[in-house]
Amino acid sequence: MCAPSPFPCPIAPPWSRPPCRSGTTSSPRSTTCSRSPSVRSSPSPPNLSRRALLGLPGALLASFAFSRTLWAADESAPFNVRSYGAKGNGKTKDTRAIQAAIEAAAKTRGTVHLPSGDYVSGTLHLRQGITLRLAAGATLIASKDDQDFDRYEEPGYDSYADRETTDMSFALLQGRGVRQVSILGPGRIDGNRSKRGGPKPIALKECREIRIRDLTIDNAPNYNISLLGCDSVDIQGVTIRNGYSDGIDPDCCRDVRIAKCRIESRDDAIVAKTSLALGARRSTENLMVTDCALVHVRNALKLGTESSGDFRNIVFRNCTISARPDGARPYPSAGVSLATVDGGSIERVVVSNITMVGIRAPIFLRLGRRGRGQKVPAAGELKNVSFSNIVATGAAWTSSIMGIPGHPVTEVSLKGIRITARGGGSAEALAREVPEYEREYPDASLFSDVPAYGLYCRHAQRLRMERVDLKIDQSDGRPALVLDDVHEADVMTLAAMPPAGGGPLLWFRSVREGRLRGLRPGVGTGTLVRLTGAETAKILLTGNDLSQVAQVATIDGGVDPTALRMENNVMRK
Repeated sequence: MCAPSPFPCPIAPPWSRPPCRSGTTSSPRSTTCSRSPSVRSSPSPPNLSRRALLGLPGALLASFAFSRTLWAADESAPFNVRSYGAKGNGKTKDTRAIQAAIEAAAKTRGTVHLPSGDYVSGTLHLRQGITLRLAAGATLIASKDDQDFDRYEEPGYDSYADRETTDMSFALLQGRGVRQVSILGPGRIDGNRSKRGGPKPIALKECREIRIRDLTIDNAPNYNISLLGCDSVDIQGVTIRNGYSDGIDPDCCRDVRIAKCRIESRDDAIVAKTSLALGARRSTENLMVTDCALVHVRNALKLGTESSGDFRNIVFRNCTISARPDGARPYPSAGVSLATVDGGSIERVVVSNITMVGIRAPIFLRLGRRGRGQKVPAAGELKNVSFSNIVATGAAWTSSIMGIPGHPVTEVSLKGIRITARGGGSAEALAREVPEYEREYPDASLFSDVPAYGLYCRHAQRLRMERVDLKIDQSDGRPALVLDDVHEADVMTLAAMPPAGGGPLLWFRSVREGRLRGLRPGVGTGTLVRLTGAETAKILLTGNDLSQVAQVATIDGGVDPTALRMENNVMRK
């Protein structure tokens, strides 16, 4: 029997089993090999309880216990590309020579060796069982001539996405349906472009047991590492510099670990998707991103926006996030963005130990109804999400948790969150109605001027906040926290700077069953909470130190006077 885990008890993880013979594959639940040319999908894990959710990082660590040697490639006699005619002089196109070495190595599960030098190449087709090793001083350079690469592939069906997401042919290193492939440094891959638009450095489709280690990728005009329908992928120690598009994009992938990477991109740093690029819906599951440094101009850690399939069992942890220093954009959009708008669901997500500097919106959660690939747009679900130990400074926009009417974001926990916003907002924002934007592209910029300076939550259920600290660098007339159409909110030990002009520190609008506990508002707090909306009911203030508050609450005329109950609070004398 295996130890208690929220995942099914494995006989052996696929990356630790002996390799199968060519033309065979092994089941995720078996140690035997069987004939099957297709990539198998791992089974969906069972539903998790709250306790299991809290143990998700440990469970994923166990799931991603990659061995030092994932499979037995022949390292004793590497296939040196120079033996096959490669020049490595930075001028001669070495595509044929490198491909010849790959074909020879594939016969014995061998290692293709690129010694020090500059190797110009077009598309290279990776084969099953090989290791491609770039030695120190070796650079694989994408040819400037687009004709040296495989053409864009027409899928024959509507993928409802752009070519960058869908196409896996126009690439330098291309893999299709292969298993047990390693791409290893410490050498470099140079995309050799100065703007967006061009071949992907690495594009893998429907592959399994992939290892990418200790590489540096420079000047990529397209997604740097693009994974579509791949399972059991380990990416570690990769440095991405001056990327003109996304850093790492796992799309419809399962059992993926991204660790100890440094990514500098002009778009999203790490973005998981569930697009229709495979022609059918497929989930992204068991994804861990850990110990990464992300420097970007769009979103750092992101789920979506392509969200036709589900996202399950996701861990983002131990990462630093900052803006690019070169002024590509003054502030990136979001630090952590979780968005499902095409009918898929996001569930069982743990985000912990993240620091952010100069990010517009540290946290952005969005459930919408864009409906790509749907005859009738329908919302999915966004639920069971935990944030803990998040520190963000210089936030220009408000963090937000946003569902749509009738489809709340459910069971979100925020614990140990410290956000310092730039401030400067006006109380006039309280009079503006925030549009729903149900069908719009989900980006934090849609909600850059909401009536809260710290956190804005609308259409949510079972929201829990503990030890949340909201500060501002300059005076702001908006409340620190706004809850709008929220059912079951538990706010504990919230600390926030009071807004200018004596306005309410908190605004509850159409909130049912809300509790405020352990609050100690500071000097200068005019009103603790404003209650509005006819549906507001069962609001409890208990165990708070209100000795510095001039007024506990203002209750608008549409609210039942009995909606607010107070007990065991320290009041102002």
